[in-house]
Amino acid sequence: MAGRGTVKSSGNFNANADAEVLYKAMKGIGTDEDAILQLVVSRSNSQRQQIKASYKTLHGKDLISDLKGELGGKFETLIVALMTAPLAYDVKSLHDAIKGAGTDETVLIEILASRTCQQVKEINAAYKQEYDHDLEKDIAGDTSGHFQRLLVILLQASRQQGVQQGNVEADAQALFQAGEKKFGTDEQEFVTILGNRSAEHLRKVFDAYMKLSGYQIEESIKRETSGNLENLLLAVVRCARSVPAYFAETLYNSLKGAGTEDQTLMRVMVSRSEVDMMDIRAEYRKMFACSLHSMIKGDTSGDYRKTLLLLCGGDDA
Repeated sequence: MAGRGTVKSSGNFNANADAEVLYKAMKGIGTDEDAILQLVVSRSNSQRQQIKASYKTLHGKDLISDLKGELGGKFETLIVALMTAPLAYDVKSLHDAIKGAGTDETVLIEILASRTCQQVKEINAAYKQEYDHDLEKDIAGDTSGHFQRLLVILLQASRQQGVQQGNVEADAQALFQAGEKKFGTDEQEFVTILGNRSAEHLRKVFDAYMKLSGYQIEESIKRETSGNLENLLLAVVRCARSVPAYFAETLYNSLKGAGTEDQTLMRVMVSRSEVDMMDIRAEYRKMFACSLHSMIKGDTSGDYRKTLLLLCGGDDA
């Protein structure tokens, strides 16, 4: 996967010089938004962290606070997200999704279904450190039923490794018996198998399931479950098939329709810009017969649009 991001480290990097560029862009009357966005998007996240440290050393001020004071709206939210370390960004996104009145299940689903076991372990540890709370307890306290059970399994980050060749057929059979074959649905079987097997193993199970039942597993999930559980099971299946395709679909859903779901759009563009944005773009073009670039261009405006298009990194028209 290395090198599939659109944002790369800058070759002749100088954190002090960059900190000065940002300082000048915010000093005096008016702010040079263009200078800020061009610089931020042409540095990797680890370089941005060094710029933040240099800024404090040189000016005795917090760069994030200064940016918040000078920028506004969605553009500000996006730049602050880009200046946040990836792990801290996931942790904050999860915390924001559970604190307060309602729970934002889409954030829980997206992050926990798509991150690797190693990343989930790091998220658990960083959450505990940042909020002195147990992420599993916080999520369990805010969710219920099979949806809650599957989230808790994903939080354990202990999926089996590789393909258990002997169990492929048995798993497919178990899913078939639990859903299509049964009056009513045994959701627990779906939760256990989809939550605990590796992506490679699940892809083999999905093929076996198709042969057995005549249905794609996604069709059965849509028929047999509903609400948050359905959304989470589908996310797990899609990520097992292809993480870039899952994010292409997530972006498409955030851009289509009347309003743009800016929080989702930003979260995906920021968190995947150094990981697999090239692959996401390619999948997007394949799945939706238009480019991600053209959709962003049509649905956003101003400096916010400019930054997102730079993160997108090119047009696949």
